[in-house]
Parts: sequence; C-alpha cells; structure tokens
Amino acid sequence: MVDLEQLETRFVERYGARPRIFSAPGRVNLIGEHTDYNEGFVLPLAIERRTFVAASPRSDGRISAFSEHAESAIEFELASPGAKRQGSWRNYVEGTAQALLNAGFAVEGANLLIASDVPAGAGLSASAALELAIGLALVCLAGNPSPDRVKLALAGQAAEHTYVGTLCGIMDQYVVALGQAEHALLIDCRSLEFSVVPFELGSACLLICDTRVKHELSSSAYNERRQQCEIGVSLLARSLPHVRALRDVSLAELERAAAQLPPLIARRCRHVVGENARTLEAAELLEAGRLVELGKLMCASHASLRDDYEVSCAELDECVAAASEESGVYGSRMTGGGFGGCTVTLLERAALERVQTAITRRFTARFGKAPEFLVTGASAGAREA
Repeated sequence: MVDLEQLETRFVERYGARPRIFSAPGRVNLIGEHTDYNEGFVLPLAIERRTFVAASPRSDGRISAFSEHAESAIEFELASPGAKRQGSWRNYVEGTAQALLNAGFAVEGANLLIASDVPAGAGLSASAALELAIGLALVCLAGNPSPDRVKLALAGQAAEHTYVGTLCGIMDQYVVALGQAEHALLIDCRSLEFSVVPFELGSACLLICDTRVKHELSSSAYNERRQQCEIGVSLLARSLPHVRALRDVSLAELERAAAQLPPLIARRCRHVVGENARTLEAAELLEAGRLVELGKLMCASHASLRDDYEVSCAELDECVAAASEESGVYGSRMTGGGFGGCTVTLLERAALERVQTAITRRFTARFGKAPEFLVTGASAGAREA
C-alpha cells in the first residue's frame, strides 16, 4: 500500500510545494487475450492496486520526475522531445507527455513523484497505470479537470507504440482509464464502446498468481504475434472480402478457409477467433452468475493460448494445472501478454488458502521459488487521489 500522507511529505521535501495526487489502477483480464489488437472483444477489470503520481505545476515547460520504484530521476523539455525506445521508464513519462500534446491536450511543465503497488512486469498493466496516472496529472494541472478518457487511453497506447516500442492493443489503457468499481468492462476494441458487467461473485473470489518471471522474448514475440494475425487477415480476405480484422471472421468461416492458411497462421487465427466467441459468452455468464460455465471458458482460453497462440510458459502452465486440480476451483488461465506474468483463477473463497498452498507447493518444487498472490475485486479507473 502507498501511504499518501507520506508520499505528499516526500514530494514537499523534494520539490518544495504541496502536490495534487492522481492515481490509476493496474488491470487483470478475465478473458479475451490477444484479441484487442485484432479489433475484437475483451473482458478486463481494474484491480485494487494503483500507481500514484504526486504533481505540481512549473512554469518553465520542463517535466521533472522521480520514480521511487526505479530510484532515479529524469528531466526533459516538452518542446524538445528526447530519443525514443531507450529501455527506460523515461519512455513512459516522456512518451505520454508527447502523445498528449499530439492529441491536442494542453500540457505544461510539472514536477512528478511516482509511487506504485502494482507489481512491475507481472502482466497487470503497471505500464498503463503509469501512463494514465501521468496523463491525468498533466492534463489536470494544465487546467482540464474532466478530460476525455478515451483520448487519454489512446494517448497512453500511442506512447507504448512510439516511445516504448510495444505494439499493444487498447485494452490495458482503456480499462485503466475507464474502469468502474464492482464491474468488469466488456470492451469492443473496434468501436471503443463498452458495457459494464457486474462483478458479483457471491461466495467466490478472483485470485491472481504472480509467477514473478518474465521471459526475455515477451516483447518481440508479442509484436510477432500481431504480425502473424495481419498475415492471416490478408490471406483470409482473398476469399472473405468483408474481413478487415480477425474480429470479422466466424469459426465456421475459419474452418472452411483454413486450408488456404499456413498451419502456424491458422493456429494463430483459430485462437483469436475462438477467444472472441469465448469472451462474448463469458460476459453473459458472468452477468448471470453462471460461474461453472464461466470457469470452463477460462480453461479453454488457457489451452488455446498455450497450444494455438503459444504465449504461455512452463511457470504459467504449472500454476494453472495446480489450481485446476483442486476442488472449489471453477477455472484458471494465464492473463496478459504471456511468457510469464500472472494467472487468474476463479474459485470459492472457502478454498482460497488450500489452493494457494497447492500452487505454492508445486511451483516451488519445480522452480525453486514461490509465486505471490493477490485477491482482488474491481476498482475504479484513473482519478485524482
């Protein structure tokens, strides 16, 4: 937990001014993985961990920022953009500021102190939480108290594309910007419209298991998967002219056209097309409280991500397998981009301690270290304080 009084005190000690404090949550995706950049559907929620930015204005057009996690400071001029893709947290801050300017937001100089309890590198969108907390702080300091949240999300995505070099979809920034307490969001990543789905689990709960690993190929493989989907679309469009993204392909159409696709591309497409169908069904099941059926879809999603999309890894598979063998568990799957990070498990609260023990025992025996756990509800999106 971030103590806001202490954060304010540290800000005053560093910058000599009283700050305003802004925050944005991490996110977990119930289902709908690697569908967002295919203009499909996702079902995420904002989690109960947040990134906080204490901020005050300055008049010289410079951004000065200190990250307590990185234990380092940066400073740059808004009017003189620096080098992109430096592999540093600076890319997220400067990238967001420049993306806001490019989107037409007024942005002025600012002092920023950043603190977070969102685990970094865990697939819980710590980067999107940083982008949206920074973005909201900068536009509010510049005199815009009610910015367009979708535009803020798009600016965060643009920062990832341009300054970080990750060709992410819109899901992470969108739910971080627009998340609602006690609700998941069913997001249409083409229209950028969403519907709220009550996140009411009764005697059940949602368990996040952080493997605390992130394999090096995650970023390059993410971009590679996106390119493979684009190849699939170009090939499918030869016989299906209505197709502009995999979102437009039904399972029946894909089965009929599969012969014209290379086997690898066919598997990638099968995951995305199937995952879109699972996500739409999952939203209906969640709203109806049909957790047994929802859990089965989560398990099917993991199998597809492991076998067809090939973005899982041994650590994720072990956590899912350990959870799935326990009574009281409805379903378990990897969540996020893959190659490490977290799993998400839907289970009865009464089984929580036993399931955590079972996962820890198997994971530690195989990998020599224990995972970390977080039980979460659905939180509000980016906000002041």
